[in-house]
Amino acid sequence: MGLPPVPSPVPAEAATPPTNGVRGGASALFELDALVVRYGRNTVIPGMTVQVAPGAVGLLGPNGAGKSSLIKTILGLVRPAGGRIRVLGREVPREALEVRGRVGYMPESAVVFPGMTGIENVAYAGAIAGMPGGEARRRAHEVLEYVGCGEERYRPVDEYSQGMRQRIKLASALVHDPELLLLDEPTNGLDPGGRAEILELVRDLGHAKGMSILLSSHLLDDVEFVCDQVLLMARGELRAAGSIRELEAKVAGEHVRLTLEGDAARFLAAAAERGFAPHLPDPLDATECLVKLPAGAPPGAILRLAIECAVRVRRFVPSRPSLEQVFLETLDDSSGTR
Repeated sequence: MGLPPVPSPVPAEAATPPTNGVRGGASALFELDALVVRYGRNTVIPGMTVQVAPGAVGLLGPNGAGKSSLIKTILGLVRPAGGRIRVLGREVPREALEVRGRVGYMPESAVVFPGMTGIENVAYAGAIAGMPGGEARRRAHEVLEYVGCGEERYRPVDEYSQGMRQRIKLASALVHDPELLLLDEPTNGLDPGGRAEILELVRDLGHAKGMSILLSSHLLDDVEFVCDQVLLMARGELRAAGSIRELEAKVAGEHVRLTLEGDAARFLAAAAERGFAPHLPDPLDATECLVKLPAGAPPGAILRLAIECAVRVRRFVPSRPSLEQVFLETLDDSSGTR
């Protein structure tokens, strides 16, 4: 079903976005200018500058990259230690309350209220966003139908499965019809079926409903399925930004995916010494690796190296550039981290 608009939850004087807001014609969802975020003496974002256009945007990086800290700063929940940040044309944290009225947030942690039913949870989220009680409850019914929890709306959330709780969190983030939806690891803890269903909903919001999305995840497949643009973070720094296709096009050279049998560690060490830039998609499984051929090197050079290392190649498949390769090579080139 569709998601009809609701009255603006922000005060009347702020209900119409200014001319530099996203709906007023500006080109940015949010803009960071030398943003610094610290917790005490610990600097988690040392100075990030980027301008992000509307659309479905992936915020990608390993655990500890600073993704959640960036989201909390966008929401005004964390005060910057330096630099400037504008969200939907508004200064944060000075205009954080107005920003929150136009932004939906689905945090990684559980935020359902025990003892309340699904409809009560979502309507309460609408009331917090500033919606009148009757409008919040009407809208809660609509978004619960949209996320697939319509038949369970009157059950206490204590009885919900993990997948249903994730849907309640998503409905709570949507109830006030936000311009920007922030999702922090929305598929955590879900089985494959539940994960696929949540991703289908998020993709529908971004591509069919036209809602701008910032999806934070360490799962490349989730980002690639939902998003058109990506921000790649590591150790609090922005390592790459742009459309997924643009970033994939920058991954030069031919790539081959291998399945190895034998002394894989020896092969990987030798491949690195000879400039083949091996990567492990799963660090715990050295038998599956991705190898980048140096310029001018024939694919047969990999097989000759395997013979030298007394390693059998069980699978040898040419691989097109992918977000996975962008992720691995960017981290290796910038930080030495895999």
